[in-house]
Amino acid sequence: MANTAQAKKRARQNDSQRLHNASLKSTLRTAIKKISNAILSGDKKVAKKMFDENLPIIDRIADKKIIHKNKAARHKSRLNSALKSM
Repeated sequence: MANTAQAKKRARQNDSQRLHNASLKSTLRTAIKKISNAILSGDKKVAKKMFDENLPIIDRIADKKIIHKNKAARHKSRLNSALKSM
C-alpha cells in the first residue's frame, strides 16, 4: 500500500496506463487475427487488403513500445510469407 502522496499518484497512473496498454495489445491481437483469418479463407485479394489495412496498426503499437519492434517484425514477416504462399 502506498504511504506517500507521490506513491499514491504513481499507483493511480500505473493502473490507468496498464489498462491503456492492455487495450492496445488487444487491438494488436485483433489485427493479427483479421489478417490470419483472411489468409485462411483463401481469397488472396481480401487477404492482401486486410494485410495492407492492419500492417500500420502493428507498426504503431511497436512504435509505442507496447511490444518489441522485433516481435512486430516477426509477425509481419510470418503473415507476409503466408500471404505470398497462397
